Amino acid sequence: MGKIYGGRDVVAGQWPWQASLLYQGSHICGAVLIDSRWLVSTAHCFLNKSRAPEDYQVLLGSTQLYQHTQHTREMSVSRIITHPDFEKFHPFGSDIAMLQLLLPVNFTAYIVPACLPAPGMRPPSHASCWITGWGMLSEDAPLLSPFRLQEGKVGLIENKFCNILYGQRLGKDTSSSVHEEMLCAGDFFTGKAICQGDSGGPLVCDLPRAWVLVGLASWGLDCRHPVYPSVFTSVAYFTNWINETQRLTPLPDPVSGRPQTRLPHQRLWAAGSPVPGTSLVPPQTCLLLLVVLRALC
Repeated sequence: MGKIYGGRDVVAGQWPWQASLLYQGSHICGAVLIDSRWLVSTAHCFLNKSRAPEDYQVLLGSTQLYQHTQHTREMSVSRIITHPDFEKFHPFGSDIAMLQLLLPVNFTAYIVPACLPAPGMRPPSHASCWITGWGMLSEDAPLLSPFRLQEGKVGLIENKFCNILYGQRLGKDTSSSVHEEMLCAGDFFTGKAICQGDSGGPLVCDLPRAWVLVGLASWGLDCRHPVYPSVFTSVAYFTNWINETQRLTPLPDPVSGRPQTRLPHQRLWAAGSPVPGTSLVPPQTCLLLLVVLRALC
């Protein structure tokens, strides 16, 4: 599992697009809800694991990983689609995957999609951006029960500066270069960064009228001092691919699956355009959902 190194506990109802990706009942990565049927995560979360959708579930509406409430929903996965160029050209290249839910999830004050960025968009350097995730407090300290979702405010960092920092630490090891489909973020003053297992979680920025999904937690150096920037998959680089995948992917057969499950109030045991019927979320809807969310929370 992975936490935000240097982060703090999240209040219930915050970051309602944050999801936990479960593999055979255990949390393995974060994921991000982008509409009622689709989530995005990082492709490396599925390395050396089964690709059978029935082995995966998605938890939404919860800020405590294994202590769920009436707001938590467990959703079945219908398809897992990783980018065809994943690690084709360099490590962690095109590190993005999409998960189609078997049935659409109902939006609530605790379950709201993040908005996708326009293709090629990059937020201004002064944008208010946040990372969220579960798990490790540091390289050596796991997050303890009740496993509350963590948050951390970070700043965006130019890729060229990020590469200079990584070059100073790693020398000529080009396997750790930050490429054009990636972006860097961090906080040198308070030491906020992603940690192990935080992969697939969101980097969101508060832009005019909406929270926009800017990045997906991909990789970084050890989460200990001195803190180096974290590296994220740039969602704007893949917006067209995301939209095209949604458009071309047929709806699943709901007869073969089970509906969304409202989980009981108990500790769960675990280790670690559009086609007809598809609900895509345009920016205007993101704005409306955000207004409703802020009114209800």
